[in-house]
Amino acid sequence: MSDTPTSATTLRANTLGVFAIVFLVLAAVAPLTGMVVVASLTVALGNGGGAPASFFIVAVILLLFAIGYAQMSKQLANAGGFYAFVVKGLGRTGGLIAGLIATIGYNFFVVGTIGTSGFFMETIIKGLTGFDLNWYVWGLLSIAVCFLMARRGVDFSSKILGVSLVLETLMLVVFDISVLVRTGFDVSAFGPTAVFSGSLPIGLLLAATGYLGFEATALFSEEAKKPLKTIPRATYSAIIAIGIILGVSTWAMVSAAGVAQAQNQGLKHLAAGDLLFALIGQYLGAPFAIIAEILLLVSLFAAMLAFHNSATRYLYSMGRARILPRVLARTRSTGAPAVAGLVQALFGAVVAGCFALAQLSPIGVLVPAMLGFGTLAVVVLQALAALSIVVWFRRARDPRWWSTFIAPGLGFLGLASIVVLAITHFDVVAGSNEPVILSLPVLLLVAVVGGVIYGAFLRKRKPAVYDALATDLEKFNVHAAEEGRDPVPGF
Repeated sequence: MSDTPTSATTLRANTLGVFAIVFLVLAAVAPLTGMVVVASLTVALGNGGGAPASFFIVAVILLLFAIGYAQMSKQLANAGGFYAFVVKGLGRTGGLIAGLIATIGYNFFVVGTIGTSGFFMETIIKGLTGFDLNWYVWGLLSIAVCFLMARRGVDFSSKILGVSLVLETLMLVVFDISVLVRTGFDVSAFGPTAVFSGSLPIGLLLAATGYLGFEATALFSEEAKKPLKTIPRATYSAIIAIGIILGVSTWAMVSAAGVAQAQNQGLKHLAAGDLLFALIGQYLGAPFAIIAEILLLVSLFAAMLAFHNSATRYLYSMGRARILPRVLARTRSTGAPAVAGLVQALFGAVVAGCFALAQLSPIGVLVPAMLGFGTLAVVVLQALAALSIVVWFRRARDPRWWSTFIAPGLGFLGLASIVVLAITHFDVVAGSNEPVILSLPVLLLVAVVGGVIYGAFLRKRKPAVYDALATDLEKFNVHAAEEGRDPVPGF
């Protein structure tokens, strides 16, 4: 592969190694944000002191899926991510539906990160300095900086995200060690009494949101060095790293709060969202709590940048496949999507601006609505990809039953269960009982119906575009995979 783009619609190849991709993925997960938000919710609303087990159970489910994913990704390199898998397994229309769900979900996520980042920047900076600025202005500045950084290229983004990841992870490691030395990790957190306390289903559902972003490894395959090997390794590494960071840190958190008292402590701090900060202050002192608040802002920005990169690549891929306007496939000299990045940033800014103009609470309305539905959409995408892997390899009569049927099949069942939990408990996922927010899952049905109708239209009126969904969209090259070569770059 050449190191420079060969056309104005080609991503820069040979740019990202395993560590760079893992940095991009873990930054999207944003470990500190995951602990402040996801882990605290899992303790408070899920299975309390047994929350660490929820994170490890979800890790097992995702690793089972990743076994089949690794086999599929050895033959597949495409910036379309999981929806390209669905094309191969469930057909063109199925892939089209998955692409629409993925595009909507990731773009909603970016809107949610604008609200989250804006809210915490307004609150924390005002508390520390007295400087008061509306949350939307902070959010707008954040997405603008993200856009400019992303234009520099994904390798530049990975370096920035790597620094952020190291700092926030270091803070969690210091806290974990402090709890281990002063209190010790309470093994009763993994006993039946703790694991099945409160609501284990809700605990699993909330813990699953902590892993959102690991699937982004597939989005960077065209920009990876030796993608047939790099992407599977990055996926395994990302899932294991997320599981260790969130699982161990949650174990430290419930041990510090007391396993039996953890859920009550979580509920006590739920409204303020400061359970982790309170424990850091208790174990490390007030200065460390302040540092943790500052690092939270860095973590939130890193998550926004990572999700902006992911959402941009879905728009880019949909444009390149001519499902959306072709202009979205234009790239800069750095290999970064040009028009898709601008459209994504403007979409996020405009939608968040509508909430601001309506004077709706960013943390009470915008964030639950956008992140809640984004979570559901991405888990649906993961489940569809798992099913597609099973279908593809069974259709190909692959003899490797464990890696291409049993493991990904179990992964699909686990993910499908999480989808059902997410829909039936969407009020918990979205953190709201507002009718408008609770109706958001209907957008999935709209995407399905719209995908079927659009697919039929393309098949009848634009057969070349429809046929290209099975060729251009996912660049499947079995022979290249068998020979250990990279798929042919570009279009």
